[in-house]
Amino acid sequence: MGGHTRDGGTARVRRACVGVAAAALSAAVLAGCGGGPASDGEKPGSPTAGDHGVSPLRNPDGTHPGLAPVTSESDKAEARRLIEKVRTAGRGSKAGYARDKFGYAWMDTADGVPLARNRCDTRNDLLARDGRDVRYRSGSACVVESMTLADPYTGKTIKWRKQKAAAVQIDHVVPLSYGWQMGAARWQESKRKQIANDPLNLLPSDGPANASKGDAGPSSWLPPYERNRCAYSVRFAQVAVKYGLPVTAEDKRTMLEQCTR
Repeated sequence: MGGHTRDGGTARVRRACVGVAAAALSAAVLAGCGGGPASDGEKPGSPTAGDHGVSPLRNPDGTHPGLAPVTSESDKAEARRLIEKVRTAGRGSKAGYARDKFGYAWMDTADGVPLARNRCDTRNDLLARDGRDVRYRSGSACVVESMTLADPYTGKTIKWRKQKAAAVQIDHVVPLSYGWQMGAARWQESKRKQIANDPLNLLPSDGPANASKGDAGPSSWLPPYERNRCAYSVRFAQVAVKYGLPVTAEDKRTMLEQCTR
């Protein structure tokens, strides 16, 4: 293939730290890049279960890889407290929605989010963040040619190659059309660009699973991999809280149910 391989963890930490510095995030996040202490004795960025990545409760800015199951009773209680903060509202009209209302796809120039303006587009940043055994195009430190993904939505391992790019898609956890209907239609374009490129709202995932989701909320679609349904609900809530987006009452009820079982 003519490319070169880098350890996925090393590449991810380097990119996450660059993005954190660029975005001037909190000292707690900076400590995560520097190897400072984390809650519950975990090392920042370390997988918590099943090699599917980091628990969303330990990854509030989305710069660490993947989505690990939320399993302990204390973590589920924390998850429910977060979900309870999300406002509810009816789903509005889709009229006027277009993908380009959120900026062109995978732009590197969305201000106010980690990993922006690092000379690498959002899609490749996310593949490098979540992939293992990442291999880059020859002469590039950005363009991912191949990697292995522990898919957070199906639980399966995907050996991905760029020649079959659609096998892994980058999912907007809170779909852009959903956001549009819940209030983003009234936002300034700069804020829409943020949510479209914020790593907190982006997960590389199995292409067919992502396609089946469409612009559904949690009451209509949840990951087939049941162990990650609470974690997915937490991530949906994290994005909603960060951007002040409501969800439908049915979606909120479904999210809470996933973290009650």
